[in-house]
Amino acid sequence: MTSSSSTSSHTAPLRLGIAGLGTVGAGVIRLLNTNADLVTARAGRPLHVTAVSARDRTRDRGVDLSGLRWYENAPDLVADPDVDVVVELIGGSEGTARAVVEAALAAGKPVVTANKALLAIHGPALARLSAEKSAPLLFEAAVAGGIPAIKMVREGLAADRLLRIGGILNGTCNYILTVMRETGKDFGTVLADAQQLGYAEADPSTDIDGLDAAHKLTILAGLAFGRPVAFNSVHVEGIRRIGALDLSFARTLGYRIKLLGMARMGETGLEARVTPCLVPENAPIAQVDGVFNAVVAEGAFAGRLMIEGRGAGAGPTASAVAADLIDIARGHTIPVWGVQATDTPPLQANPVSAGTGAFYLRLLVEDRPGVIADITAVLRDCGVSLRSMLQHTPEQNDADPYVPLVLVTHQTSEAAMQDAVTRIDGLDVVTDTPVMIRIETD
Repeated sequence: MTSSSSTSSHTAPLRLGIAGLGTVGAGVIRLLNTNADLVTARAGRPLHVTAVSARDRTRDRGVDLSGLRWYENAPDLVADPDVDVVVELIGGSEGTARAVVEAALAAGKPVVTANKALLAIHGPALARLSAEKSAPLLFEAAVAGGIPAIKMVREGLAADRLLRIGGILNGTCNYILTVMRETGKDFGTVLADAQQLGYAEADPSTDIDGLDAAHKLTILAGLAFGRPVAFNSVHVEGIRRIGALDLSFARTLGYRIKLLGMARMGETGLEARVTPCLVPENAPIAQVDGVFNAVVAEGAFAGRLMIEGRGAGAGPTASAVAADLIDIARGHTIPVWGVQATDTPPLQANPVSAGTGAFYLRLLVEDRPGVIADITAVLRDCGVSLRSMLQHTPEQNDADPYVPLVLVTHQTSEAAMQDAVTRIDGLDVVTDTPVMIRIETD
């Protein structure tokens, strides 16, 4: 009798409630319907959507929603006795999305989410709630869409000590930088085209100012180092100030420009930042173009690994959500950060000024004698050593009163470099705010 009852409970359908029926929510339903036989075979039991929540019942989402219970108020879906697992696909770090996840975990129900902002900002508290209530919280879809980045770090590299984690974590920025490099068009033009094509939102600030990548990096770093990272300690820069001129100079120097999110654990603590970087054009990550993402991990034993793929979209993200659901159906769960939650406060990243590196500095200066001497004197006084210098470009008009000047430094402290840039910006001969980009070579 006991054996029969146990077998029945493990083969009964896993009943799902989906909060949020946007592109991803509809994509999850479509995937579960299309691949029902495959999903059942791999999960060991059927996965059935029994309830959904969205504000607009009349919108055509391209999937059959007949027979499903509908909740206008998403938190009400959590209390449905015919919902075993709550899938949160609303998005945002506050409001309804947070209320749904907290209510589900408090009720002891497993949660699957694609919500990177929620996890980056409230991950520590959610991890504690998940542990207290023995309610799994899975989020493969929160980082890099269909790329199994979470599983790679939390499971595949579970036995290794990770030295660094990160990569190209935002497809919108990668697309914009790729097109700028290939066409020579300026940032504003390419952004407008990306919005027309649906690769950028009407309000693109979360993407182009680096916040989306920072949310993902915060999650990856927490997994890599076994302890949540304080999101507000992560240094964040976007790509608004990167010009076509910078991409042209980078090519001349043998580099490409990518927006990278990188976290390292060093002797002095955690370094975590999202910044545009020059990377050698022959490096694997330099070849990742368009809307593709790439995640790089380096372990003491495993060495360096890189996985790439589509980081967004209905199909890839739905695939990642379904993978988490299959894990829950199998009874395969794991603590949020890969280790048991504790009351230890989140890791604080070191100030970016504490770092070291080589830098690219692009200036627009008056075309007259003595300018270079003035600039190099500032660098000398700040202890910054120059590796190379470029003047003019093939497109430069000799009649222009101002000329671009690019300086590449040797390894130096970021604090010294920031001091130098501030002083150079104050020189009368410099006519535009300097653009400083880190060079990532390792």
